[in-house]
Amino acid sequence: MNHFSYQDGRLHAEDVDLAALADAVGTPFYCYSTATLERHYRVFAEAFPKGTLIAFAVKANGNLAVLKTLAKLGAGADVVSSGELKKALAAGVPANKIVFSGVGKTKAEMRVGLDAGIYQFNVESEPELEALNEVSGSAGKRAPVSIRVNPDVDARTHAKISTGKAETKFGIPWSRAQQAYALAASLKNIEITGVDVHIGSQITQLAPFEAAFTRVVELVGVLRGAGHSITRIDLGGGLGVPYRIDNAPPPEPAAYGAMAAQLTKGLNTQLILEPGRLIAANAGVLVTRVIYVKSGERKHFLIVDAGMNDLLRPALYDAHHDIVPVREAQPNDPRERYDVVGPVCETSDIFAADRDLPRLKDGDLVAILTAGAYGAVMSSAYNVRPPAPEVLVKGGEWAVVRPRMDDDALLATDRIPGWLEA
Repeated sequence: MNHFSYQDGRLHAEDVDLAALADAVGTPFYCYSTATLERHYRVFAEAFPKGTLIAFAVKANGNLAVLKTLAKLGAGADVVSSGELKKALAAGVPANKIVFSGVGKTKAEMRVGLDAGIYQFNVESEPELEALNEVSGSAGKRAPVSIRVNPDVDARTHAKISTGKAETKFGIPWSRAQQAYALAASLKNIEITGVDVHIGSQITQLAPFEAAFTRVVELVGVLRGAGHSITRIDLGGGLGVPYRIDNAPPPEPAAYGAMAAQLTKGLNTQLILEPGRLIAANAGVLVTRVIYVKSGERKHFLIVDAGMNDLLRPALYDAHHDIVPVREAQPNDPRERYDVVGPVCETSDIFAADRDLPRLKDGDLVAILTAGAYGAVMSSAYNVRPPAPEVLVKGGEWAVVRPRMDDDALLATDRIPGWLEA
């Protein structure tokens, strides 16, 4: 469920008219719904046993206002860089609710996490264990560690967002898991706390999760038998989301939570979940204006003012996003098939191919749906195009939570060396 709906013939975010908002802030822009963020967090958190840490994946949406909205509900944060860690802290996420994931943590980033007093490091290789031991020793601390094991489970999702197969860069191979824990136990500045697993993103079936979690439960028994203290199990990400209005919905969080609770029953461990997309995706839209309607020999092109620098997912993953007009279409309105494309000088700058839409004209507004996750965070200034601003709404109120950078401000980030000044 989201809180974007037509009211009096125009698309609204909660009680904010998106057409009026476009006039106020310009296009393109991202718009997030507070009510949707709050509802999705609560529904997911309530699906799991009491005491579960729900650590929102900051990589999905790192806007400070979004993070603060979730922090006020009790959310933790899953971070993959020192920058994300600092954002989470700035948004009010307590350090003891932050887990630090990622395959390439630098020693400097480790020190930031140690100094902040984060809840745990999700370690992904033996060299990382040894580096963390060195850094924590020099800081006079012991680093709390959960080792990410790779269960070699097919997530049945897009290859570029599947992380649990043996050939991916993530985690320690299943065959070396016991040796990795033995190494961790031998390092005096490492404190073993748990097991971590993450098999991928946009997973719309429970079976891959069940297969991975079953292997993890077995591993917990083996590790405890070897004398390791395992008090936490980090189960990784949340469920996939319905990017297509006409697709069957993914499983409900309640079913996911019940399955996880049943498999881990009796282990006396805290569960940690790292949802991102599930919380934020349907809480956001990208509003863009039609610049031109162009006719080719066999196609009609809807050229909009948002580009792949604003929303990369379709170009990167061939990802589908539903697109709707901001002015509500009527049943008898004429329709047309369009390639919806942006102005960036790349053939891959396309949001939809051969998409059936109400007939549109120059100046019309459309909303690209399910854009609240992996949208603004992946944006760039390619073609010297300042990224789209972000707006958060709450009821009938709205605020720009990341302003649009103008061309001059973007140019000012470059520096000319002295030898070119003459």
